[in-house]
This record gives sequence, structure tokens and C-alpha cells, in this order.
Amino acid sequence: MNTRIILKLASAGMVLAAHGHAAAVTAEEAGQLKSTLTPLGAEKAGNKDGSIPAWDGGYTKAIPAANGRRGDPFKDEKPILTITAKNADQYAGRLTEGTLAMLKKYPETYRVEVYPTHRTAVAPAWVVENTFKNATRAKIANGIPSGAYGGIPFPIPKSGAEVMYNHLLRWRGSSMQWEFSHYQVTADGRMVLTSDGSLDLQNPYYLEGGSPEEFDKRGEYYMIHLRTQAPAIRAGEQVIGRDNIDGELSQGWVYLTGQRRVRKLPNPCCDLPAAATAGLMLTDELEVWTGRLSRFDWKLVGKKEMYIPYNTNKILNVKNDQELLTKNHLNPDVLRWELHRVYVVDATLKGGQRHQVSKSRYYCDEDTWHCVLADRWDGNGQLWRSLWYLTQVMPDLQATTGTTFGYYDLLSGTAFLANDMAMKKKQYRPVPRFQDTNFTPESMSAEGAR
Repeated sequence: MNTRIILKLASAGMVLAAHGHAAAVTAEEAGQLKSTLTPLGAEKAGNKDGSIPAWDGGYTKAIPAANGRRGDPFKDEKPILTITAKNADQYAGRLTEGTLAMLKKYPETYRVEVYPTHRTAVAPAWVVENTFKNATRAKIANGIPSGAYGGIPFPIPKSGAEVMYNHLLRWRGSSMQWEFSHYQVTADGRMVLTSDGSLDLQNPYYLEGGSPEEFDKRGEYYMIHLRTQAPAIRAGEQVIGRDNIDGELSQGWVYLTGQRRVRKLPNPCCDLPAAATAGLMLTDELEVWTGRLSRFDWKLVGKKEMYIPYNTNKILNVKNDQELLTKNHLNPDVLRWELHRVYVVDATLKGGQRHQVSKSRYYCDEDTWHCVLADRWDGNGQLWRSLWYLTQVMPDLQATTGTTFGYYDLLSGTAFLANDMAMKKKQYRPVPRFQDTNFTPESMSAEGAR
């Protein structure tokens, strides 16, 4: 599927969206998922010069682990290209504006180390089957998707909104657990621990055996229970979030140790500071994009070959947290970039809506549907934040999925690093299904120890 076709589909999708409805694809179109497209909707073929290989089934071999940490299947590979401020103009067409701005802002330390491309994306057979069914049954009506369950909802997207819903409903496991550290990076380069703890995740949309009818009725697709153990001033804090595909119905609660009370968040949305990041990231910046689409107009710009962070298992195996960062950004020595095809989606603030951000541009990987990079402009039209979301190969999960995310503030020089798992023995891993009661405010009250 070339860029011209993508743009035609985008135009058709925007016309449909203007009437509050976007239709599913035809059975003939869906048939491409069993021929020229991968089961999740990417182009199966490689690019013309072979720098992006054909998809051959994804990465399914077991990766040896050490001390509970995930291994790196490509640990012996060397970069094939290094992009710096000196040669950035030569590769500008394959770099985001945020990446180019970082190269300019930190010319002595920031660089892009490009490695051979590996198309590692894979999914369980039941997710593949549901994705095929979703292609002809899923639709968007009045801005909300329906008719999908247990797979990518729009594997052949016709609009920017469909791409973003693919990101929200991407395959990343059903029930997961991990330990993490969150760090603020100050403008003078200091790493400040904002949170250290553990997180339970459940994706009701991907609980095997469900149905579109059940999901349309309930709507919850993402539930978390975050517990903080450090720093001492925040030890014992908890956050619960229950995201609904109808963003107006999403809910969140926080347990504050100083008050010894559970408080419901009034509006877990949009440009509200996210409690899980000590208020340093906006709620809709978590994992590059999280939340409701209603405040922005979404435009599918097309598909491009871009250098993006990918298969970054190396970050899970550094010697210590400090090795992840240089003074102002992620350490280029431990960050892997590859050439991949991505969908480019623009979000422009709607007239009459309020938000700190006036415009955003998202880069969403065609193989996994993870939006891995984004740039955001403030109300004055200045390029403000460059967001990133790092994916790793996880054959035990049958996925290549994101874990660590964060941002660079191009105006203040600060940064934020979320879900650093480098020194943790419980890295992102599948676990048995949680009880729904684990994601209720009552469970936080019962666990409150201070």
C-alpha cells in the first residue's frame, strides 16, 4: 500500500468522520490481511532498497535472560549509521522535527545510532483472528469505536482517528506486571527520582474469550494499579486508572498518605498533570498518547520511512540507571534506532477547546501500532515537547511492545523518564488474570499503610 493510496484513504476517512461515522473495510480489502499485508495490517513487503526487510513472521525465538532481566537478541550488532548535528541535514526527511531539534540543541552529546532493521512484531493466533474479524465489523460512530474486540480494531485504517485507536487498543499483553523507576531530569542534568514502585496492568479488551458486544457495553480497555515505595516522602502512595474507550467515562483515583484518604481525580484527561508522573507529564502524553480524541481534529498525513527507536532491549540490561542518561537526554550508546514505516498523524486543537498544546504530530509504527514518537507545539506555536516510547522484543508475550517512555522539553531543557526497569528483576512480564477488585478505590483503602 503506497503513500498515494494511504492519502486517498485518509481523505475518504475524514469525509466520513465529518459525518460522525467511519465504516469498516470491505471483505475484499480485509483479504489483504492474508496476502499482501501482515496479519496486523502492515505492508508485508520490504522497501525498494531492502533497508526495510519483508516481514517473515516476527521474532519468536526464546531470548536468554539473566537475573530476571530480559535479554537482547541483537546485542552483538553494530550501528550501520550515526547521525549527528553535522550530517543531520542529509537525513532530515527521515527524522522527526523533535529529533532534529535535539540534534541542534545538544550537538556535542545527542546523536542517532541506526542499526539494521528487524521486523519483530508478532501476536497470538487468537489476536490475529480477531484482527481479521475487526477489519469488517469495527467502525467509529460519533467519535467512539464499536464492533471490535481482542485485536487491532482498524488494521487497514482510513483516518487519523483510526490509527490512534489502533495505538490505544494495540496488542501488549492481557495481564502484566512490572517494577519501575521514574526520573525527572533537570535542566542542569541532575537525575531526580520521582517514583519507585510496581504496577499491575490489565487490558479488558484483550481478555481471551470476550466479544465486541460485551466490550461495547463495558468500554474499559486499560486498568492500572500503581504502588509507590520511594522516595520516602511518597512511599505508600497509590494510583488507580480505568480508561474507557469513551473517554468521558474514564476514571482515576489516588491514595495520598499525608491525608490517609482515597480521592477521585476530577478529570483524568487531556492536559491535566498525570499523578503517576508526579505531575510532570500531561495525562494525554502517557505512552506518547493516552486518552480521548475529542479535543483535537485528527488528520492522516500518510506513511513514511522514518528512523525510530525500535527493538531497544539493550536499555533493560545497563549496569545502572545512570547509564541510561547523559546530562540532558537518553544515552545514545544504549538506544537503538531502526528504519521503519510509520503512519504520520496530525492533531490540531479544535476551535472552542482548551489545551496547553495547539498541535501535535504522531509517528505510529505500522507493524505494532505503537505510536513511538511525537512532537507537540504550545499555544504560541513553538515546538515544545518531543515524546518517545521505546519498544522491546518479548517472544514470551508474543509481542514487540512498549515499556519505557518520556519526553524532552525543548524550551526548558528538562526531560522525564518513565518506566525505567533497567535494575529491576520484575521487568514487564505476563501474569495470571487479576481480579477486577484489584483496580478499585476500595483496594487502595485496604492496602493503605500510612
